[in-house]
Amino acid sequence: MNKAKLFVISGPSGVGKGTICKEVITNIPNVQISVSATTRLPRSGDVEGETYFFKSAEQFYQMIKNGELLEWATYNGNRYGTPIWGINNMLERGISVILEIDTQGALQVKEKVQDAILIFIAPPSFEELSARLKGRATESDEEIERRIDAASGEIELQSEYDYVVINDDLKTAVREVEEIFKGVLSE
Repeated sequence: MNKAKLFVISGPSGVGKGTICKEVITNIPNVQISVSATTRLPRSGDVEGETYFFKSAEQFYQMIKNGELLEWATYNGNRYGTPIWGINNMLERGISVILEIDTQGALQVKEKVQDAILIFIAPPSFEELSARLKGRATESDEEIERRIDAASGEIELQSEYDYVVINDDLKTAVREVEEIFKGVLSE
């Protein structure tokens, strides 16, 4: 039996991380996505406990204070973090875990979990990333600009990752990420 692993997938907002992760958990057995906690307000279609655990600023602070988070970061004015209990529960049951998190969190995980596998999803260009964010129609133009600005700093950190996959074509990117998973899980 293969040992469960912790995978971290990150990259700029709008690069396709969520779509890639959904494909991976559909096509690779015994892999699940961790549910993060956040202080951001729910968007249309968000489901408590599935999309995120939505927390007040005070609740999130208590999670930090109590050491309940593997990692946490502030992104665009909101806090995001990974509850440790969820990760441990899945790994103990032999289920590999995907953390779909930002680069700040990914680097925290890399420090704490030496055998975590970090995968960076990169856009083919900033122009394409901007078009994808605008196409989602979930943020204001000001918010999109903030996300584009954040993306340049995130892209600079891709050398800290074990793998970089450019999402120029979604099917190709999904296949490349799945090959990484298969390779790591067969070791």
